[in-house]
Amino acid sequence: HLERRRNQRSLRGSGPILMQMRSQIEAILFDAGGVLVLPDPTVLAPLLEFYGATAPIEQYVRAHYLGMAAKSRSRSLESDWSAYNEAYVRHVGVPEADCAVASAVLARTRSAHLWRYPVADSAAALMALHDAGMPIGVVSNASGQIEEILLRSGMCQVGAGPGAPMRCIIDSHIVGVAKPDPKIFDFALPFFPGIERANIAYVGDSVMMDVEGSLAAGLTPYLVDPHGDSPACNATVIGSLNELLVL
Repeated sequence: HLERRRNQRSLRGSGPILMQMRSQIEAILFDAGGVLVLPDPTVLAPLLEFYGATAPIEQYVRAHYLGMAAKSRSRSLESDWSAYNEAYVRHVGVPEADCAVASAVLARTRSAHLWRYPVADSAAALMALHDAGMPIGVVSNASGQIEEILLRSGMCQVGAGPGAPMRCIIDSHIVGVAKPDPKIFDFALPFFPGIERANIAYVGDSVMMDVEGSLAAGLTPYLVDPHGDSPACNATVIGSLNELLVL
């Protein structure tokens, strides 16, 4: 089982408080974007170089998390990625005078099918969790493509396959409900019979979509924030999925 530490960043060093907040995690649900896959920087880097971007590929990974932090601070809904786009292009070196046009081009180019670049160590962490007997699944705001992309990337699939076996992969486009609406999680819960909602962790990278949505559903939120960019929130903050490998 995992030890939950709510709002880890603000409670760091407060041992007695952390001890009081421990609870048992018996299953884990994952978001896809920012947790398992990222917008493919091998496509976006050449695109943005045309507008003056100078960053190496690894900085495009960091740009995603800076973008998500900006999106969280702006309280943007799923349909509004303007804050994300602006933070993203600035971080990869687009000059200020070209940020507006580069952001607009990024918005038109970063399609659902570009969310395919595997997050480092996530596939191995998923397999390790599966091998340890932890029930796992995916709940993602997507466009009908996420199950195929996770399979093609070797990340995971429902049942046996090249990646970690999932109990379910819930795509918001297919079920007709998107985070932060907590009802999306109702489509996953039947795959985890006998486990209380509070004992199911949800791992995402958005304060508004993932943390607040899963809290409203009664789950236990974890926020992937490798560099400490996001605003403080009522969740356990982790740098990678490897931090979940605590049984």
